[in-house]
Parts: sequence; C-alpha cells; structure tokens
Amino acid sequence: MSRDPAATAATHLPAVDLVLGWAPVAALVALHGRSAVLEAVRAELAALRALRWDRAEPPRRIDDEPLASSSVDEGAIADAFDEGTIAAVIAARVEAARAPSLRKVFNLTGTVLHTNLGRAPLPAQALDAIAQVAAGASNLEFDLVSGRRGDRDDHVEPWLRRLTGAAAATVVNNNAAALLLVLNTLASRKEVLVSRGELIEIGGGFRLPQIMARASCQLVEVGTTNRTHLADYADAISPKTALLLKVHASNYEVRGFTAAADARALAALAKARGVPFVVDLGSGALVDLARFGLPHEPTPAEALAEGADLVTFSGDKLLGGPQAGMVVGRADLVAAIRHNPMKRAMRCDKLTLAALGAVLALYADPERLPEHLPALRWLTRPAAEIAAAALRLAPVMAGWLGSSAGVEVVAVQSQIGSGSLPVDLLPSFALRVAPADGKRGSGRALDALAASLRRLPIPVIGRIANGAVLLDLRCLASADDETAFRALFSPAAPP
Repeated sequence: MSRDPAATAATHLPAVDLVLGWAPVAALVALHGRSAVLEAVRAELAALRALRWDRAEPPRRIDDEPLASSSVDEGAIADAFDEGTIAAVIAARVEAARAPSLRKVFNLTGTVLHTNLGRAPLPAQALDAIAQVAAGASNLEFDLVSGRRGDRDDHVEPWLRRLTGAAAATVVNNNAAALLLVLNTLASRKEVLVSRGELIEIGGGFRLPQIMARASCQLVEVGTTNRTHLADYADAISPKTALLLKVHASNYEVRGFTAAADARALAALAKARGVPFVVDLGSGALVDLARFGLPHEPTPAEALAEGADLVTFSGDKLLGGPQAGMVVGRADLVAAIRHNPMKRAMRCDKLTLAALGAVLALYADPERLPEHLPALRWLTRPAAEIAAAALRLAPVMAGWLGSSAGVEVVAVQSQIGSGSLPVDLLPSFALRVAPADGKRGSGRALDALAASLRRLPIPVIGRIANGAVLLDLRCLASADDETAFRALFSPAAPP
C-alpha cells in the first residue's frame, strides 16, 4: 500500500536548530534578530506538519493558499518541504510580522477627505516641522524667553487668534474632544439648548446626544426637525440653561419647508439672557472656499463676527492639517476650558502641534494655499487634468489585467468627504474596470479584483459601483504618485 506523501515528508521535517543554521535563515537572524526568526521558523514548521492532502484538491497549508496549481502530484508536496522553499517562506513570515500596519495607500475612492483613509494629507512644510521636533528635544512646554515652563498652546494660539479674530484659543486632539470639553466645562449638570434639526451623528456612530451625556449635560431639544425659530430658544431658556449650541449641518442637508434661527439673533438672545452662545462648525474651513471655485463653507471668523462666544472646528478636514480640534473665542471661557482636568487627557502631542503650526502659517498667504495644501489642490484639480491622467494610465492597467478585465475612462463625480459640503460634487474621471465577460454585478469577481488591488505593495483603494471597480484619479495628483502608480502595474507585477 502506498504511503501518503505528505505524511512521509512531515516525518522528516528538519529540527528548529537545523533550520536556524541554514545560510538564508542565518542571514535573517543577523538582520532581524534571533527571536523574530525563531518565531517564524516554529510557525512555518507547524504549518508544514499541518499540511493536508486531499486527492480532490491541490495540496495546501491550512493557513495558506494552494501550494500548487490544479494538478495534484507528489512533486508539489516535495516542493513544500524543499529547503529553499521553507527558507523563503520563513523570510516572508519575518517581513510580514515586521511590516507596519499603518501604510501608505492610493485613495482612488472619489472621496477626497476620506475619514477611513486618513483625511487631509499634510503639506511638505508640516512634514518638515514634524521631523525637526521628532528627532530630539523641543521647547514643547518651555518658554525660551523667561526660561520657565510654558504652555503648549503657545505654539498655535497666536496663529489661531490672527486667522479667526478670536481673543483666545486652545487645541485638543479632535473636534469631538473640543466640543466635549466645552460642554463639560460650561454646562456640566446643566441644560444645553439645541435645535432638533441639528442633533447630528458623526462618523463611527457617535451622536451629539451621547457626547452631551458624557459631558454630564442635559440636552433640551427645541423646535422641530425641519423648522426651528428664535422663539423656540427663547421659550426654552430657564435658570438651568448653561448655553445655546448651534451645530453646523456639515454632513447632511435639510431641504424644502425649513427654517433655522439666525445666528446673530441667537447671539443677541444668549447675551440678553446671560448665557454663552457656542457654534460647532466641524469641518474647519479657515478661508472662504468660494475664492477657489468651491462652495462656500462657514468659517470660524464669520461665526465669531456673528456673535458666537466660542467656536469649535477640526484641523484635518478643510483646514488641511493634522487631526486636531480647535476652540476659539472669549478669553474667559477659553481660560476656564484650559483649567478643566479633562484638557490634559485631550491635549495634542508635539508632532501634532508642529504640523498644525506649519499649516496655519500657510494661511498668511491665502492666494497660494492650493499650491501648498495637498487637500485643497486635490479639491480644485481641473477635470481636464484628471481626464488626461486617466487616458495615460488606462493602457498601463489594461496591460496588467490582460484578458481578465476591461478598462475604460469614464466621467464620475468626486465628493469632498468627512462631513464637508455633503451634497456638493466635483466633476472627475475614473478608470472603470469590469470583468471581461461583460457581466454586470459579478459580485465575487469584483470583490476579488478589489482585493487584488488592495494587496499591491502600495494598496489601491477604489470603489465598486454599477458592476465595475471605479478608480477615481482626482487624488493621484503628483508626478511622483503617478510614477509610483505605474510601477505597481508593471509586467513584473501580475494581478
């Protein structure tokens, strides 16, 4: 009776120490250290022991792809236990274990400020600023003039005051934290009035009522979903009211029979009743985007000019900087926020402050912002330029795919993303990749194609729509990125 070739090979597996002594594996030890390689060796030998043989299928490891093509022969099993093959797999295991989880990807989804893909890319000035403070000591909380302890807000507050007209400013690690800190500082165990039409839900399922509950506030809803008037706020104010909150509808739009209380009137009402008026803008546009051909988005300076006592907004959306949350406005209120013990838990580190300071400085020259800020450059990129790039790259991708799929250039609509200007779309162009058989909706084939793009050395992230994978090229804007994209689809990189 013939013996199972897999079982025969498994009984002759080399010992761990022997494998560690093989020249290729010893080289790995010299490069990565013995502990990391030892772990990979043990894992690979365990996988080989678990090798199973099914005469109806190709041989495979339990945790891996098939070891051979559709033909089943003893040679495939022998190859699996070959010294060179084992060493190569061990090397791959070591590299995979050491590879960073957070990686560069190509965002070709058509959503420019994609929350899941890191939102706004940083400009070169911010990267340089990070490098300068990351490599050694810095004056993060040290006043170089007095020689005494300083405040980390000092590195960005002057710019925020200059750009918004605020009397004071402070920074935390994101806008949700900024709003939470404001509410907890000014309205703990008190009432906060908010229009029913502004009870937003932000990314990840976080809702304004939940944030208010965590801030120990009592939410008082005023008005209706579609119409809220100044009188609704006036009627709801009580001795327990701590502040009036207006939330910018940055990630949705209500149309039709609608009404919202005027911000100036709300500010006047709040002042007359002796309570602060707080505006949460969310998206963080520091200048009027209309000057760049984009839809207008309210700015912190406008909100303060309309009478807001405090304004909160993000750093990593339309502002084009790192993840951060800003609070700007009245000096006494900002001082109270700084003294809240929660502020320390939410503070920004030196890398964020270095990047944010460098980005804010770019706003001193607003005319050249699209030249310096990648996010704004992507948003204002002409459709004709995107179309030209698509025509250059379509043959490259078609050559990589061969006969498995077809590629064509199609007109699409990009969106800004991250809750910014949600109904405003930008004309763009994409590579439409569809199965060669012409069948729409082959879900499994489309998922496999999208997965193959994600497995590339620089993962390519597109979107599946209308029976095809769409690769919107709006964010593939630099010559370096286009060159890197081409390299991914060279003949040596099979799909």
